[in-house]
Amino acid sequence: MRVFVTGASGFIGSALVPELIAAGHQVVGLARSDASAAALTAAGAQVRRGTLEDLSSLRAGAAESEGVVHLAFDHDFTQHEAAAHAELRAVEAFGEALDGSGRPLVIASGGPVGSEQDASFASPSPRNIGARAALALAERGVRSSVVRLAPAVHDDRKCGLVGQLVDIARRRGVSGYLGDGSPRWTAVHRLDAARLFRLAVEKTPAGSVLHGVAEEGVPIRAIADVIGRRLKVPVTPVPAEDAGAHFGFLAGLLGRDMPASSTLTCELLGWRPTHPGLIDDLGDGRYFDN
Repeated sequence: MRVFVTGASGFIGSALVPELIAAGHQVVGLARSDASAAALTAAGAQVRRGTLEDLSSLRAGAAESEGVVHLAFDHDFTQHEAAAHAELRAVEAFGEALDGSGRPLVIASGGPVGSEQDASFASPSPRNIGARAALALAERGVRSSVVRLAPAVHDDRKCGLVGQLVDIARRRGVSGYLGDGSPRWTAVHRLDAARLFRLAVEKTPAGSVLHGVAEEGVPIRAIADVIGRRLKVPVTPVPAEDAGAHFGFLAGLLGRDMPASSTLTCELLGWRPTHPGLIDDLGDGRYFDN
């Protein structure tokens, strides 16, 4: 299969490209810079130059391929709504190219809670508009699916939103948490996530919602403990009234208990996460050398 991948040189994309190639697929990666193009070429992928704003390039990339995996997203949380609408336009462009073809479109999304059957994209969260648009393409003959990724996508050098907690602890001199630290975040190793995207593009039924979750709930206090130990700073609760000033945009997430299951995803695709868990990767310490 010839697979067009956006975000192909990013954290998950750079693991997905070799995963797809090893499985016998051809990969065309979207690259907006010379550095990204060089990385893709070195990994054995073909390159299509362009950006998410270049809709004609997205349509052409999709039209020339047998499947699309859309990973690119601007994670600047100060521009979250603008990024979500850019994603919507990209999904619409893919839909125009894939309409009636039966070819797969797999997009990344966030916020898994509960089981895959509990997934709802009806909330006003900006990120949901792209997911709703992708799932609606199933009615237009596109084998579309959405992978809802754990907030902590990690390896031993990068840890998703947990990396933000590390940065905050460095700046503040304490590793903080809210309340008793019992709320949980889900986690998945980036290599396990890459395998899930490969399985999704190969065989997921149209209109599927998948959960990229290996660990159903890691307590925030356990994360704070490891960060404190590795940085050699105190581990301490942060009063609720100080949460916004201390944690910034993460304050609204740290108090939420967000366990999620991937049981149905595993049953559907035969996906079995095998790589180290979040606490093991954090405890390894190489992340803190960066």
